[in-house]
Amino acid sequence: MKRTTLSLIAGATALAAVTGFAALTAPEGTADPGATKATTRLPVERVGLACPVPSSSEVAETVYTSYTPAATDAGKTPGSDTSPGSDKGKDKAEKPTALLKPATGATASGGTGKKPAAPKAPATVTTPGKPVTAEANGASVPALTGSATGALAPGWTVQQTTVVPAGGSRGLLGLTCGAPDTDFWFPAASTAKARHDYVHLTNPDDTAAVADITLYGPEGVLKSQFTEGIPVPAHSTVPVLLSTLTQEAAQRDVTVHVTTRSGRVGAAVGVADDKLGSDWLSASADPSGSVVLPGIPADATSVRLVVFAPGQDDADLKVKLSTANGAIVPAGASTLHVKSGMTTSIDLPDLTRGSAASLFLGPENAKRPVPVVAALQVVRGKGEKSEIAFIPAVGPISARATVADNRAKASTLSLTAPDADAQVRITASAGSGAGTPASKTVTVRAGTTTALTDLVPQGLKGSYALTVEPVSGGKVHAARTLAVPQDGVPMFTVQTLTDDRGTVEVPSARQDLGVLD
Repeated sequence: MKRTTLSLIAGATALAAVTGFAALTAPEGTADPGATKATTRLPVERVGLACPVPSSSEVAETVYTSYTPAATDAGKTPGSDTSPGSDKGKDKAEKPTALLKPATGATASGGTGKKPAAPKAPATVTTPGKPVTAEANGASVPALTGSATGALAPGWTVQQTTVVPAGGSRGLLGLTCGAPDTDFWFPAASTAKARHDYVHLTNPDDTAAVADITLYGPEGVLKSQFTEGIPVPAHSTVPVLLSTLTQEAAQRDVTVHVTTRSGRVGAAVGVADDKLGSDWLSASADPSGSVVLPGIPADATSVRLVVFAPGQDDADLKVKLSTANGAIVPAGASTLHVKSGMTTSIDLPDLTRGSAASLFLGPENAKRPVPVVAALQVVRGKGEKSEIAFIPAVGPISARATVADNRAKASTLSLTAPDADAQVRITASAGSGAGTPASKTVTVRAGTTTALTDLVPQGLKGSYALTVEPVSGGKVHAARTLAVPQDGVPMFTVQTLTDDRGTVEVPSARQDLGVLD
């Protein structure tokens, strides 16, 4: 997914957080011809996020966690101190904010005429690096859109976590609210009778967007209806049930392609399975010749790989499993042939065997890589006590990535380095209630997956955020598993960590700085 740092203007506050470090951005456009070609990186000044309707269940319990990482020395700019008691970096014209507000339009339950149950605004936080939370329960909770500006923009993240204890959509649903964009790929969706998959389109901007949805099954494009020119009004959300878009036979594995012909949207697929519970399917990383799917739980009872090649060429891929001891070839799945324009899937039984793992896909012929998108459908438990989650392909962390709403004895951070040894610094933030931040440096050996469960703030009360920053060596990919068992069901959700793009490269000479809009 091609993320941007364009943003909307936030209105009424439904969720607020204030942390303190400075940010500047440069406007888009052509640099002054007289300027030197030297560049520098500066923190972004505005970012936008969209959170879809969390659930259609009346018994759903949703927690939103908003967080901006504390500044590091590398992330600061001269005169940017916004810590308490400092007079530097204060802008009387516009105080930094991190705000979410309800989107208009239908809720997941189709709308009842009741006032949406928007999250209660938490107390404003003035300490850098501390998450804030808000709760909202039931089926009438709306989608949320918003932006962070100034010092709060670089690295701002919002985690949406929902527990549905019973019913057809039972499960733990986790989603990192996404930046609006124009192009999304979702392998591992489905139109099967036992599945109820909705693609949620949320428009955070002041102007309407128009979206198209294309479905690809094992034999190619599915004949569809009502998939072109879908209007998404300004500051609104539109849920679309995938099975209603095609009259073709139900497909177990479908790749969904969402594009916009005008405007931008946030997009995510809400999955509910009659037997396996529910969770969110986030977009895969942009098509690439090599992809990484990190964070397969050690106790996974079923893993299904879904791959799609969007270009003109078929893809012949090598499949490797990254374990704590190194990369191995999964039994019976050393290679995978993916036909162009067709969704390909394969079951990987007994994959992890008690060790957290990741999956690497690369071209058989390194000189002829064919771009693909991919995702994993992962199941924990057996029979009526089964639970589903998804792991989309994710790119490497180039500078920094954060995941919020971690909980003591419930979170596992998985790190994998496909090609070379890598060192990363991991920071556990202060808790939303209390707790002292903690950090450690970890070495991830080439081809291995490292699972961390012990980095927790001292004296923790509430939840906390985990931030990963590469220090040296090769590329690192990461995912977080949150496990919250309930009534014997091993409820869990997995969020991949994407680089927060908290800085932007600008010419270092004769640069007129301003707000990115």
